[in-house]
Amino acid sequence: MVTEGLGIEPRDTLSKMVRDEKSDSCLRMNHYPTAEEEVEKMVKVGFGEHTDPQIISVLRSNNTAGLQICMKDGSWVAVPPDHSSFFINVGDALQVMTNGRFKSVKHRVLADTRRSRVSMIYFGGPPLSQKIAPLPCLVPKQEDWLYKEFTWSQYKSSAYKSKLGDYRLGLFEKQSHHRSNV
Repeated sequence: MVTEGLGIEPRDTLSKMVRDEKSDSCLRMNHYPTAEEEVEKMVKVGFGEHTDPQIISVLRSNNTAGLQICMKDGSWVAVPPDHSSFFINVGDALQVMTNGRFKSVKHRVLADTRRSRVSMIYFGGPPLSQKIAPLPCLVPKQEDWLYKEFTWSQYKSSAYKSKLGDYRLGLFEKQSHHRSNV
């Protein structure tokens, strides 16, 4: 659906990376036990703020609140729990491949004081040798690319050396040649 919506040809450009027998995809289960009562309104973090590095993440969880996304202004908004829905997150790799048209959104999970939370996340990652760069059908001229080309292995290695909440794509952004004077 993503490739169709963006007019990407061939249509299996993204899905073949995830379906490849050497794909770096995985399924993870998270359990967040109930948090003890908040002390002086201290926030109990279940999983700190971060973006997902892969192409796409598909999340399903029980009916317990906790998932939040970060808005452009830095405020956090709760995502209402829905045990019958899948939540789709754009990963850092897809942000690069769409040259920023789709954004990898920072998110976090807060522990609930009354109920435990269980989530399952499928992380769709490409093979380690896959080159990640803006797709030529979306950005034909390399000078219009916002990101440098890199392999998934290079990005993954870089991400593991950073802190969870760091902006990991910064190392792979191209420096603008057209800086405006402010």
